[in-house]
Amino acid sequence: MDTRRVDEGPDAAKPRPLRRDAELNRRRILRAGREVFAARGLQATLNDVAHHAGLGVGTVYRKYPDKQALAEAVFAEELDEIAAMAQEALAEGDAFAALAGFLEKSLERATYNRGLRELMRHGTLEGTVLARARGEIASRCERLVARAHAQGVLRDGVTGADVVPIAAMIDAVMDLPAERPDEMWRRYLAIILDGLRARPDQAPLRDAGGTG
Repeated sequence: MDTRRVDEGPDAAKPRPLRRDAELNRRRILRAGREVFAARGLQATLNDVAHHAGLGVGTVYRKYPDKQALAEAVFAEELDEIAAMAQEALAEGDAFAALAGFLEKSLERATYNRGLRELMRHGTLEGTVLARARGEIASRCERLVARAHAQGVLRDGVTGADVVPIAAMIDAVMDLPAERPDEMWRRYLAIILDGLRARPDQAPLRDAGGTG
């Protein structure tokens, strides 16, 4: 009597082409999503991604039912890596250099990624995964700022909540026409960082509502 299970027949060990093709398509979609969102921003559609990937629209929708699902898959790893950069900065001895270095490195990642810049600025298309990653980045930025204050190297009145507006200002500079855009935004970041350093002759900062 043949006691082999049905799934242990001679064809059981063969690769399953449909599964392999599905995985290849998933990778193509993610790669296309990264490239399309980076170039066009979050207003790009799943149809745009499908066209860029050279796949049918139905194939993309079967993998990712809406743009938020694709954005989660595309940007989750990116945000996790930025959060890891903030964690590494927390281990540095010079708290101001750590904060400045984190800002420069994280902005550098966004220089040629319009979608990432829009996501960090507005939080659009944000689901659970991206919200968690953004929350971790915000929490670590608060700790970077607190360490700089504890070392007496950060201007009084600067808070963790100031990090996002600072990034937004540099983001606006990135959109300006320039022969060397990378040098341009770094120049203005240096000016902002200089204003964040603690000095004995500084006037008190106004608070965010302009009443300070």
